[in-house]
Order: sequence, then C-alpha cells, then structure tokens
Amino acid sequence: MRQAVQWRLLLENPADGVKVSQQPRNEMQALTVEQARTLLKIALTTPYGPVLAVALTTGMRPSEYLGLKWQDIDWGRQTISVVRSIRRLNGRWWFSDTKRARSRRPIRLQSWIVALLRELQTQTSAISSCPEAVHLLFRTPRGEPINVDSLAKHFKAILKQACLPELRLYDLRHTAATVALAVGVSPKVVSEQLGHASTAFTLDTYAHVLPHMQDEAVARVEAALLGKGIRNI
Repeated sequence: MRQAVQWRLLLENPADGVKVSQQPRNEMQALTVEQARTLLKIALTTPYGPVLAVALTTGMRPSEYLGLKWQDIDWGRQTISVVRSIRRLNGRWWFSDTKRARSRRPIRLQSWIVALLRELQTQTSAISSCPEAVHLLFRTPRGEPINVDSLAKHFKAILKQACLPELRLYDLRHTAATVALAVGVSPKVVSEQLGHASTAFTLDTYAHVLPHMQDEAVARVEAALLGKGIRNI
C-alpha cells in the first residue's frame, strides 16, 4: 500500500491506522546435546538419516535443505550453499528464491556430514521419474522430492523410537542454534549460519541460552585475570 502511494496509484494508504493483532509465537523446543546424539544414532539407521543429520547440524529451514542440489556443495571447502527453497503447490513441485536475500548463504559442513553426503551421492541414482528431483540431494526411495509433511511423520516416529520428547520438524533448526550457542560458538557465526536478519535477532530468539554463555564467559575472564590455578587474590 505504501509503495502504491509512492507510485501515485493511491492518494492515501487505506491501511494507515489499522491495528494488527499480535500473533502468538509457537513454543520453541530444542533437544539437548545428549538427546541430539541419541536422535542421530537412531535416525542414521533409517533412510532419512542423512537429511535429518544435515538439518540438525546446519540449522537450515526444511524448505531449504529439501531443495538442496548436488551442485550446491563445494567439496573442497566443505561448504554447502543455500540458494533456493522447494515446496509443493497444486500437485506440482516449485523451486523459489530463499525467504530473503540474507537467507542466501554458504554453510560450513562438519567433516562427518561431508563423508555422509559423499556416501549418499554414490548411492543416488541419476535417473528419476520426477524431473524436479534428478539433482536433489534428498529424495524418496522412489526418486521423488521429499514432502515436508511426510518427513515430519518419519521424524516423529524416530523420536518415539528414541524415547525423546515430541518436537516439530522445524525444531531441529532451533536445536542446531541452541547447541551451537551452548558450546560457545559466536552468536554472529550462528546468525550467519541460520540466515537471520541480524545478530541481535538471534540473541533475542535464543536468549534462554545466554545465562549459560555468561557463566562460561565469566569463568574465562576470571581465569585470565587471576591466572591458572589461582583461587584468591
């Protein structure tokens, strides 16, 4: 509406003064490091292990990692580029740009994930009945793109098998961020990995991790000032 006013298609913005009701946020849940390790152990015994491992270690959105193609991997630098998302609409698969410009980003992969993807690549057939899926990293056993709702059902079954709390598939993104912050990864690095608009947004979203980070920061500064092994001045 504001743009239409600037283009002089409207004399005034009819939405001015409208109060938008506050939308409730979905409750955020995340696995602990130990729970995440248990999840991986069970998930990697299933056909959906690789895709869930990538989700858990990169913090990508489901629409982003399900739209990854082999050409997005830089094997030498061990990075993967998020440049598109995938969705199913009216019975067809559609590729589109990422959520926002900042969402286009390279993500450094853990070494074991690189090895896992190389193994997956050797097992992936270059033939598919679905043209949209030919170059995708993650496909169904029939060679089609993975539907996010179907993956969510398999994810819940794996959680149940592992005796873990019930989470949404999207909560793997929160788990990736929470675990990274909890072990001391810079909030700026986490923000860039998630494709957030700013580091401030990341810190606001994951404020529950900050007390742990502050405890560790205080301990490190204290050790630096007093010297190793010194307890009293």
